Amino acid sequence: MKQYLQRLLHGETLSRQDTHNILVGITREAYPSEQISALLMALQTRGATVEEMLGFRDGLLETGKHIDLNGYDTIDIVGTGGDGKNTFNISTCACFVVAGAGFKVSKHGNGASTSVSGASNVLMGHGVKFTDDEGKLRRSLEGSGICYLHAPLFAYGMKFVGPVRKALGVPTCFNLLGPFINPCSPKNSLHGTANPTQLRLYTSMHQSIGDNYGVVTSYDGYDEISLTSGFKLVTRHFEKVFTPIEMGLSYVKPEEIYGGSSAEEAKNIFDNVLENKATKAQTDVVVANAACAISLLNPNLPITDTVAMARESIESGKALACLKKFIEINS
Repeated sequence: MKQYLQRLLHGETLSRQDTHNILVGITREAYPSEQISALLMALQTRGATVEEMLGFRDGLLETGKHIDLNGYDTIDIVGTGGDGKNTFNISTCACFVVAGAGFKVSKHGNGASTSVSGASNVLMGHGVKFTDDEGKLRRSLEGSGICYLHAPLFAYGMKFVGPVRKALGVPTCFNLLGPFINPCSPKNSLHGTANPTQLRLYTSMHQSIGDNYGVVTSYDGYDEISLTSGFKLVTRHFEKVFTPIEMGLSYVKPEEIYGGSSAEEAKNIFDNVLENKATKAQTDVVVANAACAISLLNPNLPITDTVAMARESIESGKALACLKKFIEINS
């Protein structure tokens, strides 16, 4: 580790292989926590490069548990988190809408870090029990159109850096790795980022990986499509700025998509959307995110068509049926 720290002190960057080796070394407890802290702060101060991030990703995937979902063309919808906006579970809700529209979703997520309810929290609130059993995950995907991969069951390497990250108490490059370490490595993903810098980093990482991706950022700092402002969507085919109006939707106010002050309140909003009982703003923000995910899977369809598909998934009850079947299989 000392040689890596010396190179960082001299303004050098690390290679993809370097950070892969570092991550593997961390899981083998080869370095004292002080050196890991120094490394993370050096990278955070300068900003981790694409190659450095990819190396950490390689190491986390290699030392974690892989799930084989070959034969399924799945998509994941997940944001970086940490945007401080405390919205309700928009991305998770959008996953069930996409599943209700007839597509397969392999959702990767965790508990809340800065909001009152993360993906794992809202699913636990429905009695869902998480599993790393590949057979059960496949049954869930087949039966309900969606499977859920609770991050701590798969990314073993994260637990080795957890104490250092907690002690530091500030964001590190590991805060941005979560969306990239889905243990089934889905062919498609819609990733939300909280600012243009993160968007550029994510886009470059996806270009190196070579998957079918969409990366979005709202212009007022949401790590998803919030409809509170315009947003940029970058895919392997195009880069475009959208407004809610162009999607056939309306602008919303931040307080209209607020997740509330408790996990129970956020769960109620989540349920209301899928039961087609939510406010227009709450429903529309889920529709917008689901529509962009569907667009990645159907790039020739105009966004207004995929908005209609997402809305139909909710209004027909198909999205809710997916949730109910998912709970039945995973409880």
